[in-house]
Parts: sequence; structure tokens; C-alpha cells
Amino acid sequence: MVNGGDMTGSRYEALVIGTGPGGAVTARALAEAGMRVLVVEEGAWTSPGMVEAYSLEQMRHQYRRAGLTAALGRPPVAYVEGMGVGGGSEVSLGLYHRPSAQLLESWSRDWCIQGLDAPALAGHGAVIERELGVGLLPWSMPAASQVLAYGAQALGWYGLQVPRWAVCREGGGVHEVEKQTMSVAYWPKALAAGVELREHTRAVRLALTRGRAVAAVTEDVRSGRMSEIAFDHVFVCGGAVQTPALLQRSGLNRNIGRNLSVHPTVRAVAEFHHRVNDPSDVPVYQVREFAPRLSFGGSASRPGLLAAALSENWPVFGEAMERWPHLSLYYAATQSIGRGRVRVVPGFSDPLVTYRLTGADLELLRSGLARMAHLLLAGGARAVYPAFRGAPKITGAGDVPAAVAAMSRARAGVMTVHLCGTVPMGEDRRRCGAGSFGQVHGTANVYVNDASLLPAAPGLNPQGTIMAVAARNITHFLSTH
Repeated sequence: MVNGGDMTGSRYEALVIGTGPGGAVTARALAEAGMRVLVVEEGAWTSPGMVEAYSLEQMRHQYRRAGLTAALGRPPVAYVEGMGVGGGSEVSLGLYHRPSAQLLESWSRDWCIQGLDAPALAGHGAVIERELGVGLLPWSMPAASQVLAYGAQALGWYGLQVPRWAVCREGGGVHEVEKQTMSVAYWPKALAAGVELREHTRAVRLALTRGRAVAAVTEDVRSGRMSEIAFDHVFVCGGAVQTPALLQRSGLNRNIGRNLSVHPTVRAVAEFHHRVNDPSDVPVYQVREFAPRLSFGGSASRPGLLAAALSENWPVFGEAMERWPHLSLYYAATQSIGRGRVRVVPGFSDPLVTYRLTGADLELLRSGLARMAHLLLAGGARAVYPAFRGAPKITGAGDVPAAVAAMSRARAGVMTVHLCGTVPMGEDRRRCGAGSFGQVHGTANVYVNDASLLPAAPGLNPQGTIMAVAARNITHFLSTH
């Protein structure tokens, strides 16, 4: 036991670690089924409006390490983790995709996953979509989206407006978009159902006896005080980096942390003759002509984020910031063949994350940069500024080959916001860290219910898939306990 531990003697039927989409679905369902549930969250509750969306202030408040995290490799892959009540849902763009039947069938076949098909997820997905208010904008797309649509039409490429999980209101000529994050749509209902929530509480490790977890060792991140929480069942929902790290610190290592899968992404700032930048909104159009291997879309484009992208070649690109209302940030996201790893390091609170991009991955990123430049030029861009070190400015199709050739491993600026696969689910114990419904192999009462379970990054925003899988898993748990 830990000195200075929790002296209340309380025992919970379920402990949920993490408050993102997986944790929110899990905790609410358990509480509504009548279980006594405690949830611990390392970050804090940041109510909507407390910080400006997509701002540098939000990065400081709602991202782990203020967003300054990277998977080591050549090149390194920058990634972000949401931290705080609601997790990644609070900082994402809120774009919603349903997983295709083909994707679910391939996962089920390749990873020996039981009960993971489109009909099995359809009902769960429908409930989630109603809860989140998923739908298309009831007004015209933002200008930054329209240029993507124009470019796709000019090139004959397939694209679409992606639904958002948001409540949209219009009055007096003003458009208001209220994103339905977990802190808005799920956690108030979970708390009303009886969930207890402890903020600023880091789960350090689980105490196990013969495969059964009996308690969690936690730390108050403000005071450093250590406590123990006793429970009957534990659901680890900390995301694809923190979940495997916690399991490893608890002595659970088999197929844990070895299959990190992401969407490597390259970005570029595009400049147009007309104003396209609306700091209060985000692009909702995606070009998926080459999906799932390659897709294109727009990112949040506040001035600080534009400056960060242009800083890769600031002596040449910096002057464009004088015209920031005419700038917007775009991306080419890829499906990667390579994989990464999450490993705990003794003496360090954060795990070591590595990622290996294959030669084919790098070529796909170069292809993505080239096609993105042509797409933006076809959409009316007067200049494209690729976001990698020393990149040349693109003002016409003739500049694209030189820009692509300049993006070497040593200079590439690669990032991702989608991390999956570090505790892959399935019945093949040679490869899978958890069973088909999230129970960690070799344990009696330890479950994972977040992005870690998805065997691979799916080639689209995974949060809808994560939530549907989490709802499926917790329904299975409740039906068997």
C-alpha cells in the first residue's frame, strides 16, 4: 500500500482512467447501469469559452506539454495529446466519419476480432450521432473550405463536406457553432448519473495479484500526494500513448505499446487573392479521391498557428503574415505502413515514443505534398508555402517538382493528431494486447476502451469509430457481468 493513501476506505465497482471519448462513453454507461464509478483525470475541467478555441492559450491549457510532443525517428513525427476533462474531443475540429464496412471487415479478418462488423456498430453509432448532434452545416461552407471544393471540381477529384458534432445556430446574420465535446455532451449526463470525478489525478500504476487488478496508485499532480483507489474493475482510457504506458508500469507488457499507428501528415499554408481566414471557424471539406491512403483538408488557421507553419522558412515566408486574412492552413494526411512504439523509461513520468516512417511512407508524403499543391493552385491559391525546413515557395505548377524533391527525411516536417493501435484488440494472442471487447489478455478485470484498441489508423478521423467501439465494448461488459 502507498503511504498517505486514500483513507476513506471507499471501494468502487469501476474505476475509469481518462475522460476522452472512450472514457466518457464508458463511465456514463457504467453509471447509468447502476454501478458506483470513479473517474480520474490528470488534467482539469476547462468549460467552453474559458479559453479561445484553436489558440495558443488552448494549447497551454488543454494539451499535454502544451502540444510540444514528438515521436522520435527520422524524421520525427510531432503529435498532440489532449489533456483535461474531455480529452482530445475538446481540441479536435469535431469532424465525424463512420467506419466503412470494408474497414471493419479487414480488421476483423486480419486481427481475429469477434463481433466487429458494420451491423454490430450501426446501432451504437446512431445513438452517438444523436447525442452529438452530428450533421452538415446549415449554411454555406467557410471560404477556406470552398477553395478546396473549387480545386477538387477543377481537377475532377472526389470531395465532400464532412459532418461535424456541433449545434449550429443562426440569428441576426451571425453564425454560431457550439461543438459538442465530451465536456458538453457526455460528462454532465455522466455526473448526473452518479459518476464521481477527480481532476488533477494521475494514475501511476495498477496493483495486480495473480492477474487481477485490486487497486490503482494515483498522484495528485498539484501536491504530489499519493493515494490508492480500490475497485472491482478498471477501464483504462488514457489514449494511445498514456494507456500502454500505464499498463507497462503495471507489469503488463505483452503486445502492449508495440503497434503505434498514426496518420503522418504534411501541411502547407496557402495564400489567396481574397480573404479566406475566419479564426472562429474551421474548414469542413475534405478531398478523398485517393482515400484511404491519402486525403486532404483544412486545419485551424489562427495567426499563431499560421506563423508556426511559416516559421519553417521564416526568412522567405515570414512576410506573408502581413496578409494573414488571405492565408489558410491545409494538410495531406496519409496511411502509414510504418509503425511506432511506446515504452516506459525508469525515472521518467512520460514514456518514450518512437516512429519509423518507411521509404514508401516518405514517398506517399511527397505525393501528398505535390497533389495538395496542385489542389490549392486549382482552387485559386496565388502562393503555397510548404511547412518543412527550408521549403521553397510555390507559385505555379512548375514549382511543384522542386518543392517535392526538397522534402527529404532530414527536412520533412511531419505531424499527426490521430494515434491508434498500441493495445490492438483481437483473439490472436501473438499480436493482440486485448481481447475482442477490450479485456487485456492475461488479466481478470483490466479493460482498455480507447483509441489504443483500433488495430491501425483508419484513414479518417477516428473519434466516431472510437466511440462506437467503446459503446459496443461496454455493452458487452454489462451483459456479461
